[in-house]
Amino acid sequence: MKFRIGYRTLKTAVGTAIAILIAQQLGLHNFASAGILTILCIQVTKRRSLRTAWDRFLACVLAMPFSAVFFEGISYHPIVIGVMLFFFIPTIVMLKAKDGVVTSSVIILHIYMAQKISMDIFFNELGVIVIGIGVALVMNLYMPSVDSKLKNYQVKVEEDFKIILCEMVRYLRTGDSTWDGKEITECSRLLEEAKTLAFRDVENHFLREDTTYFHYFKMREKQFEIIERVLPMVTSLTRTVKQGKMVAEFLEELSLNIHPGNTAHIYIEKLREMKKEFEEMELPKTREEFETRAALLQLVNEMNEYLIIKSSFKAKKTRMHEKKKIEAN
Repeated sequence: MKFRIGYRTLKTAVGTAIAILIAQQLGLHNFASAGILTILCIQVTKRRSLRTAWDRFLACVLAMPFSAVFFEGISYHPIVIGVMLFFFIPTIVMLKAKDGVVTSSVIILHIYMAQKISMDIFFNELGVIVIGIGVALVMNLYMPSVDSKLKNYQVKVEEDFKIILCEMVRYLRTGDSTWDGKEITECSRLLEEAKTLAFRDVENHFLREDTTYFHYFKMREKQFEIIERVLPMVTSLTRTVKQGKMVAEFLEELSLNIHPGNTAHIYIEKLREMKKEFEEMELPKTREEFETRAALLQLVNEMNEYLIIKSSFKAKKTRMHEKKKIEAN
């Protein structure tokens, strides 16, 4: 097992120490709880960290009037804590701040241990909350760029697409089925990892809505579903016909041009011309030839859908760039 100190661990360690130090220097009681709040509020993305911080702040602030009502109104008794939680937790869940249940419990226990309610205690707890959450938010302002990782995923996914298409071409031309198909499993894994990373990147920007990579990998995922669908279709072909060679030639050219650029419309037009040639060809003479040509036509239709997905992605990307230009002007 590899021992590794990640940037989140580093931020948590430094942030916790800073939060406790500030709370201690300000003379707050229960100053160590500021460090606990910092640990709980440091999340993997900026937006998640902000949401978590708000949930915890809201829950902690609400815990104080709840404590005042139940402890002062009934008694400082362990059973009262349980009774109060019957009402407090549903209230927090109703306010959609359930992440704050644990941290607010710490505030409730502080007040219970103090055995009294006063403005000094309220301000002390408020200080602990603000320092703990505030330090976590400051520490989470730094998030390392993942652009190079996303670019690397993009290159690997495109390389796998190319290999898969080349194997389809080889089978259509020679009937060779010795390919072990490992690129299919690998590509599925890469797409899942890349989407997760791209979404995290989106979550790390409050103002910039740059979702290009996320939509790119979603687009490749849809194309991959089509590839998975056509592979059994290709391997079911047991007869070589002229139309099969034409499809193989098209797929070979397509495999050499898998990139983020906008060339899908060129291949959509080539597919349209190929289908027109199919229609003008002599009708099949045997049932086997008919079934082979029908499967090839279905393959062509699927590849047309594959290209439309890419074309739609490029159109969406262009609209996003135009929107940014308008906003910039």
